Amino acid sequence: MARRKKKSRLGLIVKLALLLALIGGGYWLWLQYEQRGWRPDEAVYPDQGALVGEGDGAVDFEVLKGLGAGFVYLEASRGARGKDANFSRNLEAAREAGLQVGAVHLFDPCETADGQSANYVTIVPRDAELLPPAIRLTRTADQCFERVSEAAVQSELLTLVNQIESHTEAPVVLAPGEEFERRYRPARRLERALWLDGNMTEPDYGGRPWTVWTANSAYASEAAEKPLRWLVVRP
Repeated sequence: MARRKKKSRLGLIVKLALLLALIGGGYWLWLQYEQRGWRPDEAVYPDQGALVGEGDGAVDFEVLKGLGAGFVYLEASRGARGKDANFSRNLEAAREAGLQVGAVHLFDPCETADGQSANYVTIVPRDAELLPPAIRLTRTADQCFERVSEAAVQSELLTLVNQIESHTEAPVVLAPGEEFERRYRPARRLERALWLDGNMTEPDYGGRPWTVWTANSAYASEAAEKPLRWLVVRP
């Protein structure tokens, strides 16, 4: 009798676990579906746009503008050697569509600032009509082949900020991911505008108000075959 009750209780626990897994899976699928077409209310955030790089494939900037985008940031350079193959073409197409355009550099903590700034200036023109340059900060020194101290990362980042600002004659926008901010504290150490990430939720990990918000990292639209990263600017 006791053994039968034990088996019955175990069966109930298994069924409950399966039910919770189904509910959780269903909620995740619903959330993914909701996210695909979600973006913040234009009445609250009238200045919206997108982040575009070669990984996004072909993008129709005319359609993007028709969807309500007023600007785009284009991935331009990565570290000391990487360049976005579509940057120049995207820059021309976005401007023809009447969009404001900014350029993004992806910071590599494993490489010196001199090499990275040299890479940036070879692809991004000195143009007063460009939006303030942005530096994406997502990779940590844990991925470097040789050990790089936190102080060294912070020092090279500061040097890179000064070099890019010298080229563009405009203050940079710092775009740290949450892990990078936790490790190196750029938002707290450097007084620059912040670009923070937070899918469908306003981010607060910078410790101070954001200027640009990646509100949806997977916004599906007619402007591109792949989902784009949808941005808003604080009013």
